[in-house]
Amino acid sequence: MSNLILFNKPFGVLPQFTDRGSPTKRPTLSDFIDLPGVYPAGRLDRDSEGLMLLTGDGKLQARIADPKYKMPKTYLVQVEGEPEEAALDNLRQGVRLKDGLTRPAEVVRIDDPSLWPRDPPIRVRKNIPDSWLKLTIREGRNRQVRRMSAAVGYPTLRLVRWSIGEWTVEGLPLGQWRAAK
Repeated sequence: MSNLILFNKPFGVLPQFTDRGSPTKRPTLSDFIDLPGVYPAGRLDRDSEGLMLLTGDGKLQARIADPKYKMPKTYLVQVEGEPEEAALDNLRQGVRLKDGLTRPAEVVRIDDPSLWPRDPPIRVRKNIPDSWLKLTIREGRNRQVRRMSAAVGYPTLRLVRWSIGEWTVEGLPLGQWRAAK
């Protein structure tokens, strides 16, 4: 078996194998992955979707999760509104958040990526358009992409992590996992 697992995490799933602290059982990784000895290499918020990497190799886990390695993480981000070029430039230069200036991001507008349906669907507001961005960061602060998009005036509606380094969720069905090649 490969020492690295790729998992396409659905919205609402906790990025851990157990749920402590909730009176109601919320879905966790154990509802999808029944493999001993693998652990998440980094986190992905419960309200985010997409690629999670899991491994039992501590050195690999550190290389993936530790910001000092600056491993690129690419997200498909549905935002409220249609970002102006100045807002995208702010993201490219780094955004000042409460915990300091972010590293510069790579960001481009993209067409609707035609992803799997989200359950529940995002809220749609008839009079406010939405659009998609492809955003790559090389650090991993708590809820960073959401905070960055809000800081430039375009709140995140849906967040899908598409890739981490060379690994991608492309072709991996929602809620499924596979060994890395």
